[in-house]
Amino acid sequence: MTVFQHIFWGYELTYPDFWIHQKIQDTDIFISTLEALESDYNGSGAGQIQIRGEWNWARQNIEPLWNQQLGKIAGIVGARNVGSAPWRIGDSTGIEAEIVLPKKDKNRLWTGILIHEFCILHFMVMHPKEMREQFEPEATRIISSLQFPKIIAGSKVTSEGLPLPPNFDAIDPEKILNDITDVNHWRAFTGEAEVGALQSFYLRELLTHDWKIVEYVPYSSLSELGFARYKLLKEEQSLILGLMPSEIIDTNTGPTHANIVYKITTA
Repeated sequence: MTVFQHIFWGYELTYPDFWIHQKIQDTDIFISTLEALESDYNGSGAGQIQIRGEWNWARQNIEPLWNQQLGKIAGIVGARNVGSAPWRIGDSTGIEAEIVLPKKDKNRLWTGILIHEFCILHFMVMHPKEMREQFEPEATRIISSLQFPKIIAGSKVTSEGLPLPPNFDAIDPEKILNDITDVNHWRAFTGEAEVGALQSFYLRELLTHDWKIVEYVPYSSLSELGFARYKLLKEEQSLILGLMPSEIIDTNTGPTHANIVYKITTA
């Protein structure tokens, strides 16, 4: 069995060694054969598990988020009848539903949503109806294995001891901020992740690395700040950390670029 850990959203699950993990935009997909990525594939191993994370900085109630998710799905697939039920995995609570597709559709569709602290996970399971006996038991085992461990492997640490996600590379801070007067006190990194995912990462990893969050201003489209800001303290060191949206590579194929910048305010 293979253990998958999501460095940003902080969850892990276990799937058979012969299964495959694929990432498309902000969605993680688990399949038993690469052919299952094709929407019209109905051969052996057909079916997908999709999981997408979302940052719920305002701790919004689950019901409006669920209704929004169902509305999008119904509009895309033409579903007419949706019956929802409470859902729980461990200490994470949510809602699930079997989506009744039009009779001419040969696929089965199930969806769910879970809330864990500030993190929301959106689930979707799709497979041909005739594959239900083969696909559903394994998909159920995989989703039921989900948990949120205290330690997630993969983070790096800067020379100042600040955790850093993998695949984020150092860049000149002046390429991000054009009004820096004391450039030697600034550090900057860029990579492929959106700001919500970075906020999820830092809420967990800062505490794991013994940083005290003195102040946290979340990123929101409703805020004039334009980025997430943290004031951090560890022993005699103080940092001001900013998580800044940068650009979208391609709305169809690429993730959002985000920048990590911080200022060293004490030696």
